[in-house]
Amino acid sequence: MPRTIRLTPSLIRAAACLGIAALTLTACGSGSGSDSAGDGSGSVKVGLITKTDTNPFFVKMKEGAEKAAKDSGAQLITSAGKFDGDNAGQVTAIENMVAAGVKGILITPSDSKAIVPALEKARAKGILVIALDSPTDPESAVDALFATDNLRAGEMIGAYAKASMKGRTAKIATLDLAPGVAVGVQRHNGFLKGFGVGEKDPAIVCSQDTGGDQAKGQTAMENCLQKAPGINVVYTINEPAALGAYTALKAKGREKDVLIVSVDGGCTGTQAVKDGKIAATSQQYPLKMAAEGVGAVVKYAEDGKKATGYTDTGVSLITDEAQAGVASKDTAYGLDNCWG
Repeated sequence: MPRTIRLTPSLIRAAACLGIAALTLTACGSGSGSDSAGDGSGSVKVGLITKTDTNPFFVKMKEGAEKAAKDSGAQLITSAGKFDGDNAGQVTAIENMVAAGVKGILITPSDSKAIVPALEKARAKGILVIALDSPTDPESAVDALFATDNLRAGEMIGAYAKASMKGRTAKIATLDLAPGVAVGVQRHNGFLKGFGVGEKDPAIVCSQDTGGDQAKGQTAMENCLQKAPGINVVYTINEPAALGAYTALKAKGREKDVLIVSVDGGCTGTQAVKDGKIAATSQQYPLKMAAEGVGAVVKYAEDGKKATGYTDTGVSLITDEAQAGVASKDTAYGLDNCWG
């Protein structure tokens, strides 16, 4: 059914802008990022800010937000940092979205602590703020968190790796994210808990940061192999880092005798499990995070009730080499549901 368009002051201004010279065009803009749903007709504005706009995880998240916004008649404004860790870029995006009149902001914080003041300013203006995937520090800096239980995701692959070793002495390399990033810390700690080792356990023979990057993952694995050639278990923060590790191991002829486990469950990563490059991964669902986030903002616009607390968007262990006592699903399921 056609939607009736009411001539509001904002529409009149928008119409005027269309007939004015280009030097005044900036007055018609919708703020930072791209207007993914909007006809500018007074629909609810939702902001989505991701860490980057190139990582496939965040591409899928944006797809989920776009579909949810379209289905609900909302207007989506998107932005992203220039790189993973670009807090300044995310702060600017928040400021632009507030100026654009968003009702809610969904954000995957690059820096869990540094982003907090900007988020608090947005909340003080009555904007609903929801963290996706990565919690803020403190978590109370946002109204709600829609995310994978990253500690649990780490525990699952840690338990799987422990079962896979079948009593053999483990020499573990951890290829982590970056210091102080909550999602990386949670996955790392979860892996250790699932495997049954502490941070100072001698079984951990090397730890390197990768930023979740494939090239850096390869370099980190090369460094670890120089330090401890007998490594036989590799935990990675995500699948790009895992594939980097695999490349380094293959160059040494070690790809068949080192167990690699990871977190994310993207389509490329799940295919790597099917291909035998990664033994197992914990699959999460960013599309669902974003879709539920958009829905929460639209609901807030309708009834004034803010989403609160933590919503677990689920995680599944994906492997084709199931281990006794460790619940898992195969790669057929994983490929059907990758990042859905």
